Amino acid sequence: MTAGRSRPIMTLSRLPEKTQVNRTEHIALMANYNQWMNRKLYDAALTLTAAELARDRRAFFGSILGTLNHLALGDTVWLKRFAQHPAGYAALAPLNAVSAPADLKQLAFADIRELAAHRSWLDQLIVDWSHTVQEIDLDHRLHYSNMRGVSADKNFFSLLVHFFNHQTHHRGQATTLLTQAGLDVGTTDLLALID
Repeated sequence: MTAGRSRPIMTLSRLPEKTQVNRTEHIALMANYNQWMNRKLYDAALTLTAAELARDRRAFFGSILGTLNHLALGDTVWLKRFAQHPAGYAALAPLNAVSAPADLKQLAFADIRELAAHRSWLDQLIVDWSHTVQEIDLDHRLHYSNMRGVSADKNFFSLLVHFFNHQTHHRGQATTLLTQAGLDVGTTDLLALID
């Protein structure tokens, strides 16, 4: 799917009537929330000058641009790990053309428009992939190595929860930095997607 075309944002009201959400529906909801929030962040960030985006704001990753780069790099690292799942997620195959970052603090995209285009592509990939994850996949233990080469073997569903939590954590930082720059990204709560 191209960066400009996307499915409508899924909300819980579009799910079949029932009393609880299953794990795969939760993953799809979080993928949609990720895409929705990133659109809001980038819409705001694109109104700033390059100097304002790169200004050191004493955040974990220095600037707004550094924080947004970290999010894209972190997502790339995790998605490449998820692509190693025995389910063989075809939706993640496009990541084969993307190099794994050497450092999560690197400024892979110095231009916000290039980063925004990459983010849009990445978010659509996450949404599309989230619809292919099956319940049986979630209890698998995924073996991977972290950025320092330390091996790990963890529950796949728990890793997905971490993946989406990491996004939310750093988007909160980016939202704060944008607010400090005088911008209001509007509603940020997941509640906006839940009826």
